[in-house]
Amino acid sequence: MRSRGRESQLMSGRLTVTIFALVVLAATTLLPRWGLSQSAAPTAVRYTSDGKLIRPEGYREWIFASSGLGMNYGPAGAEAPAFTNVFVAPWAYKQYMATGHWPDKTVFVLEVYSAASHGSINKQGHYQDALLGVESEVKDVSRFAEQWAYFSFGTDGKTASKIPQEKCWSCHHQNGAVENTFTQFYPTLLQVAYRKNTIKPSVRLTLGAASAH
Repeated sequence: MRSRGRESQLMSGRLTVTIFALVVLAATTLLPRWGLSQSAAPTAVRYTSDGKLIRPEGYREWIFASSGLGMNYGPAGAEAPAFTNVFVAPWAYKQYMATGHWPDKTVFVLEVYSAASHGSINKQGHYQDALLGVESEVKDVSRFAEQWAYFSFGTDGKTASKIPQEKCWSCHHQNGAVENTFTQFYPTLLQVAYRKNTIKPSVRLTLGAASAH
């Protein structure tokens, strides 16, 4: 009788282990399909051996931050207006929404498209046409002494060298609403900066009280 009891206990223990293993297997199989694991894990920032940034894959499935038309941070020019689309890695977006700060390894991707006004059935207004370039902004504290760095891939480049600091970093550092990012141009993210009080005081003054609501 004691022998049968021990066998029963062993079988029960093995069954418990088997069920636990099946639950773990199901979780690791189904969670990626549901997109749950992707939002929890930071997007890997990848570089080549010589320090070039590898163009992020699947960025069009990231969080769409905002879009601009004909934006120019320098003297007004005669160039045709272009559209800019900004995407940010989902996990970084979630941390920003919770804290008002951009975490280390945050990655932004900026697409630039030409603007067309007449085509198909469109008679007025503008729509996005040809891709003019893809750029990226990365926060990598361990790699860059200035924390943020900027890269340009052109239209089809797979890797990009870091843009010299004086060309992009200085302007972003001086005028970015939150750290080195132009959050003042992303309406929903700007409200978070006001709520979390992470907006730069100097930028707050230039925006005025109306932007705080």
